[in-house]
Amino acid sequence: MKCLIAIVGPTGIGKSPRGLSIAKRFSGEIINSDSRQIYRHMDIGTAKPSVADFSAVPHHLFDIITPDQPYSLAHYQKSALEAIYHIQERNKLPILVGGSGQYVWSVIENWQIPEVAPDPEFRERMVKIANEQGGGFLYQQLKGIDPAAAQKMLPGNLRRVIRALEIYEKTGEKPSALQTKKGHGFPVKIIGLTCERERLYGRINLRTDRMMKDGLLDEVKRLMEMGYSPDLPSMSSLGYRQITAHLAGDMAINEAVQAIKWETHRFARNQCAWFRLNDVRITWLDTAGVVDEKIDYTISSFLQAQAQTTG
Repeated sequence: MKCLIAIVGPTGIGKSPRGLSIAKRFSGEIINSDSRQIYRHMDIGTAKPSVADFSAVPHHLFDIITPDQPYSLAHYQKSALEAIYHIQERNKLPILVGGSGQYVWSVIENWQIPEVAPDPEFRERMVKIANEQGGGFLYQQLKGIDPAAAQKMLPGNLRRVIRALEIYEKTGEKPSALQTKKGHGFPVKIIGLTCERERLYGRINLRTDRMMKDGLLDEVKRLMEMGYSPDLPSMSSLGYRQITAHLAGDMAINEAVQAIKWETHRFARNQCAWFRLNDVRITWLDTAGVVDEKIDYTISSFLQAQAQTTG
């Protein structure tokens, strides 16, 4: 019986601990679908699982590249699908855990991603335009070319905006039109975790305070001492961007911490564009209730139904 379980939802909702519990109860292995937990040395600010968690069950696609290495959606999708197939071949249950919408859906929907090689000169030219006219200018350019692609990304995510423009420049086609969906030969159960917004904000605030207590400031200092520039895409991640601004003297530490909280709130809201409450493919469970029992029941019912179908 070859299946896939996916645990999705906004940042800070508790996907990782739930994924770990599921893996323990259903003989599963975890596959990362967080676009920042792929980086080595970036542990605290990405809320990466602990050493004990990694030891408890097999984890895949964590710590696979350094912060200065280029990485694409196509790279991730290929690696994630390979991990899924290998786990299934061992008669284990693959569990996709994370909230990066592109990563999650590229795997679940098996997107046919256009292979367009990076063009450093084009990217440098776009960065120059963004510096002169603001990142919002490039976003509006993309919105005029491909509204569907623009809708699925934040205006401030300059790296993704430039990549979409790069694909259009090289192919003459809208990026959203090139990302066709092929589907899989195995069933997928998507479980979405949700809760009341103010409660989620409270969880995010507590997690941010815990990150600071655990040494986020020192982690960012260490990354910079290792030679990783604040201008790298990896260092633009939530938490790292604000702490590097503090270290540059642009804001006080308390202002940086508050900025992390506010920006994470905003990021959580924008994740709703990828994981919608009205998406019938997703079984939404409120973490305010007895969610573990509901998750167990949902997965057990799904696996039993698939066993009966294949049996």
